[in-house]
Amino acid sequence: MWYDGKMNNRYTVDTNHVLDMYPRPQLKRAEWTNLNGFWNCTVTKDETLPEKYPSSILVPFSPETELSGFGHTLQPEEYLHYQKHFSYDKKQECHVILHFDAVDYQCKVYLNKEFIGEHEGGYLPFSFDITDAVRNFNELIVTVNDPTDTKGITRGKQRLRSGSIFYPCQSGIWQTVWLEEVPQIYIKRLKIDVDLNNACFLVTVYANKKKQPVKLSYVQDTKTIEGKTGQSIVCPLDTVHTWTPEDPYLYEFTVHVGKDRVESYVGMRSFGVEGKTLLLNGKPYFHHGVLDQGYWMESLYTPPNDQAMIDDIRLAKKLGFNMIRKHVKIEPLRWYYHCDRLGILVWQDMVNGGANSKQPMMSAPLFLPSLVVKDSLFFLFGRNDKRYRTLFQQELQEMVMHLYNVPSIAMWVVFNEGWGQFHANDMLSLVEKLDPSRTIDPTSGWYDQGIGKFASKHVYFKPYIHKADKKNRCTILSEFGGYVWRVMGHDTFKKVFGYKTIKSREAFNEAFTELYLEQIVPAKDQGLAASVYTQLSDVEQELNGLVTYDRLHVKLDVTTALVVAASLLGNQHLEEGNL
Repeated sequence: MWYDGKMNNRYTVDTNHVLDMYPRPQLKRAEWTNLNGFWNCTVTKDETLPEKYPSSILVPFSPETELSGFGHTLQPEEYLHYQKHFSYDKKQECHVILHFDAVDYQCKVYLNKEFIGEHEGGYLPFSFDITDAVRNFNELIVTVNDPTDTKGITRGKQRLRSGSIFYPCQSGIWQTVWLEEVPQIYIKRLKIDVDLNNACFLVTVYANKKKQPVKLSYVQDTKTIEGKTGQSIVCPLDTVHTWTPEDPYLYEFTVHVGKDRVESYVGMRSFGVEGKTLLLNGKPYFHHGVLDQGYWMESLYTPPNDQAMIDDIRLAKKLGFNMIRKHVKIEPLRWYYHCDRLGILVWQDMVNGGANSKQPMMSAPLFLPSLVVKDSLFFLFGRNDKRYRTLFQQELQEMVMHLYNVPSIAMWVVFNEGWGQFHANDMLSLVEKLDPSRTIDPTSGWYDQGIGKFASKHVYFKPYIHKADKKNRCTILSEFGGYVWRVMGHDTFKKVFGYKTIKSREAFNEAFTELYLEQIVPAKDQGLAASVYTQLSDVEQELNGLVTYDRLHVKLDVTTALVVAASLLGNQHLEEGNL
């Protein structure tokens, strides 16, 4: 077992089996090779490939994390070089694909001294066809540079100097690295759509060659449909078992193109907004949500294992929540898979970008909620650099397409509290064209441009008083709460951040109940469509979670949480079963 830090931790890591579950559940093949584990590494001042790699690092944990075993904060002027030796027995007449699920931020990849390719962006997967370069014995080198907050890149809440609501930087490989063999003609991606009105789902298969025959089997292989790659294949159902958080039913299916075979799944559901109400499967559904930033005490962005992701989602459900807002981070695909199969809605944020936000732009709207600033004033939002505006738009498109098939994602959130905001109307239009099947919050919190279907509010430091939106849009309370109860022995921070400090477990539970029963339940009766409590877990010095950073102590009593959920949701059930 690996990692024995100063504080107790709920999860340990077996270095021989690091995140070893198949990483892409909606495009799953039978065989793959996991390259996670110990790699050699070194840090230099330039990107010239070094001759020696004297240190080791446990991939995919960032060098800044304790689980990596390396313990180095990569500076903007530094380069982290990874080296991995591996044997490989390549089959004849196949392609070998090298996958990186996320590397932060810029990287160049070499295999057996040959330059394979490069990538910019810290949150999305990329891959290379290494068929011509792979040998029986191989040397893989990855060189990484991360400017963090010295440039206007997409970086979430990372800062070289952390504090308050910002956290330590992390860099390098932070999601799984893996190999996959595929036939000469192979499936590259699927696009899955749902049509509840016509009792069917639709699958478009994209392969490395166009107009290839496709065979798709579903409903325990009792139904088979044929078609072509690049065409939308309609899969009718005799009856429809809808997907809901209360009944997360998934239809599994397989796709064959030539010799290639992949497994996937679909959830039959629809999202929408009607007037001032959110809809799930055409019926009103209140989103009782919790903010989740996906940080881990010993590993920052990277969950220590699969069970850690499962336990966080189960905890949210156990406490009565039916929705998680995934805050300014894109998770490994397995996290979304567990949301799909366990049953919880997801609001997916785009990751923040731009230069560091400056006061009073950051917090003035907390006290002046009616403050309006046009987001074409790039300098106020840290968006003067056109290149990084273009990259943000590109990454936004890639995120939507990357997660398009995930049944549990109900809403896209484009900008949060004005951080790096620009041309929100254009970004809203872009996402609407890419994905008309989901709802979209273009400006969560403030600097509302008067667009879209939502008035999205963040309220801290004062009571929430519901008011109908002047533009008659649906009102969502997309952040509130943030109460701090510091459980001694579960953190090591001198300076703690939160929005209200509570002194005991009993007082914390009483304050949580009072907050909901006196503010949120009445607001729902007056037309509020969703609420998002800040937050699921403590993160670094921000100790306002419902569970401690180490996941060892749940602060909120389950009975308290369920009483609140029952008061808020009443008899809200969507367990329709078959339609």
